[in-house]
Amino acid sequence: MFFDLNIKGSSLENNIAIAIEASRYGWSHINFSYNQNEFSRALDFKKDLNDSLENVIGFDYTLEIDSPNINEIRKISNKFRNKSSCISVVGGDLKVNRAALENVRIDVLSRPYLRRYDSGLNHVLAKEAVKNNVAIELCFKDVLKSYLSPRAKIISSFKDIYALYRKFGFSLILSSRAESVFDIRTTRDFIAFFKQTGLSDGEILKSFESAGNILDFNKNRHQMIFKGVRRIDDEA
Repeated sequence: MFFDLNIKGSSLENNIAIAIEASRYGWSHINFSYNQNEFSRALDFKKDLNDSLENVIGFDYTLEIDSPNINEIRKISNKFRNKSSCISVVGGDLKVNRAALENVRIDVLSRPYLRRYDSGLNHVLAKEAVKNNVAIELCFKDVLKSYLSPRAKIISSFKDIYALYRKFGFSLILSSRAESVFDIRTTRDFIAFFKQTGLSDGEILKSFESAGNILDFNKNRHQMIFKGVRRIDDEA
C-alpha cells in the first residue's frame, strides 16, 4: 500500500484530477491537506469528492496547522481532532517543532527543516517524537522546487534526520506535497528519489506503513483511554 498524507488540497475539480493521476501512478491512498483557515470549507465538499473518487483511490483530509503561536496550535488541534484523519504541524521554528512533538494530539511534525540551515531536530526532540508517537514528515516537493545551495541544504537535513531516525526509531513518513497533476510522480520514481538521498528500500516501505498506521489509529482514537489501551464494545 502506497500512502501520501500530504497532497495540497484545493478545489473539488483539482482534487479529482490529482487523485485520478495519483491512482494511475500507483498510489493507493492520498490525503488532501488544508490549513486551519481552509479546512472547514473543504469539509463542505468532501461528500462530493467521495462520490467522484469511489472505486478510484482511497482519500481523506489532513489538517495542516501553520502557525508560529503555540497556544493557537493547541487550540486548533483540539477543535479539529475528531474531524481529521491526520493532523500535522508545519515546522521550522524550533519552538513550534518542540510544541508539536510534545503534543499527543498531533500526528505529524511536517518539514522541521523548513527555512532553516539545519534539520530542526536534535536528540532531545527525537526522544519526544518517540514518546508521544509523533511522526516526522519529509516532503519531496521541497527538493523538487529548489536549486543549488538551498537544495543541497534540504538534502543534508534529510540525511541528518535519517541518522536520528535510525538511532531513536521515531516514525518517518514521506510525502509529495504535490499541488497539481504535474507534481505527481510514480511510486517507483518516488522510491528511487528517496533511495538516492540515503534511505533503504525497507525504510521507505516502512514509511508507507507508518502513514497507514496513523490513519488506522485515528479511526479508533475516540476509543483510546491512553496510549496502548483501547475501549472495546461489550459483546456479551
